Amino acid sequence: MSREVVIGLDIGTTSVKACVFDLHGKLIAEAERMNTFNYPQQGWVEQDPIEIEQSAVQAIKEAIQKAGIEKNDLISIGFSAAMHSLICVDQTGSPISPALIWADGRSYPQAESVIETMGNEVYSETGTPVHPMTPFVKLLWMKETNYEPYLQAKYFMSIKEYLLQCWFNQRVIDYSMASATGLFNPSTHTWNQKLLMLTGIHEAQLSRIIPPTEVLTGIRPQIAKEMGIDPELPFVIGAADGQLANLGIGAILPGEVAVSVGTSGAIRQITTGVKISDNQETFCYSFTEDSSIIGGPTNNGGIALQWLKDLLNDQRSFTEFLADAEKVPLGSDGILFLPYINGERAPIWNQRAKGNFYGLSITHKREHFIRAVLEGVTFNLFQIGKALERLAGKHQKIYVNGGLSRSRLWLQMMADVFEAEIYVPESYHSAAWGAAWTALVATGKVNSFEDIKENIPMGEAIVPIKENSEKYRMIYDNYEKLASVMSKNF
Repeated sequence: MSREVVIGLDIGTTSVKACVFDLHGKLIAEAERMNTFNYPQQGWVEQDPIEIEQSAVQAIKEAIQKAGIEKNDLISIGFSAAMHSLICVDQTGSPISPALIWADGRSYPQAESVIETMGNEVYSETGTPVHPMTPFVKLLWMKETNYEPYLQAKYFMSIKEYLLQCWFNQRVIDYSMASATGLFNPSTHTWNQKLLMLTGIHEAQLSRIIPPTEVLTGIRPQIAKEMGIDPELPFVIGAADGQLANLGIGAILPGEVAVSVGTSGAIRQITTGVKISDNQETFCYSFTEDSSIIGGPTNNGGIALQWLKDLLNDQRSFTEFLADAEKVPLGSDGILFLPYINGERAPIWNQRAKGNFYGLSITHKREHFIRAVLEGVTFNLFQIGKALERLAGKHQKIYVNGGLSRSRLWLQMMADVFEAEIYVPESYHSAAWGAAWTALVATGKVNSFEDIKENIPMGEAIVPIKENSEKYRMIYDNYEKLASVMSKNF
């Protein structure tokens, strides 16, 4: 018996996932391939684009096999991808450099120089804060250091673009991925010629900019055979993982915010037009012709808790480790934690910022530190959220996903700190479902992006506790004062 399904391919930093969904968002099967990282020098983080492309082929093949579907059951495949990677590519389309990913910090000196000389101008024209994560700043590093692959490159691409070129022999990039380069004007949906000139490259070396609903056909027959799909299957270019996570979780209307917390984290809101903050606390990346996503990424989500767990040599499961925080009252008996152990992006955009515990006393125990870290991560997200509210208005609903959303304690903490209801979808694959839904919109199977709200299996809402919110309000005031001083001292 035939059944209609769609695949969301999520090309993340940690892994590549292919998720098979029915048309109502129910996950039928998934396959995941882990990515490897290379650290050739302190602060350098690289990945192999060839390995990731091969992983994507295998993930799709495995997901289809697990789902037990026939070729004619599959309507389309949509793409989601992590932002800010950069690869140097030769005339034949082969990579001549590794992929420098978002976490690569080698271009910090170039970022500092741009911030001092033209940081406000770059941000106002692109909506992207100046930071070593962006391909714009990475290209400046390549130019200034005479990086050999840069000197030899015919083209420059993200991992997603490289994969599309391998499969379809097309150099194309969607609005959101282009926006995340720091070389794109979100008001005109064109490359910024002045910034291109600074990097020493020209527009023909970048990909053609297209909307997220663009349909790609004619995948190379050999790749179709490896995947086990019909060679004429329509693929849809989709967008970046942030935009699609918001879509896939249902945070698409005014007042609706999505929070993702895994190793790192982000808080994001979809808005019309282009909105940028006065003090560069947030990004604004295009999504569709008339919508953008505003928000801020944090380097320090679950990684801060994992760091503490390793530091304490705690051999228990992560669930048991977090449960200790319930032994401690709200506010961790006076400890405040600034979670900048991995530098920080939003809201301070300071890669050299350092983490701090403040307010320690001899009575504090292991569980106090665990709760303090959990609260510090939450306060940092709230600080980003306040910047969002100044741009887009009060949060009405907050949708949460990511590994930390499995902690009921943290979800209640989020509700209390943000003073808003928290909604958690049954599936953790929001970006993949957003990619799949975009494919359904593009192929005419569903009517609109907004219709996804009727097709997201959702758990019960977590409601803020008024007494807790009142206490957290006072504690957060102290956190913000501490952060304003300590985040600049290193």
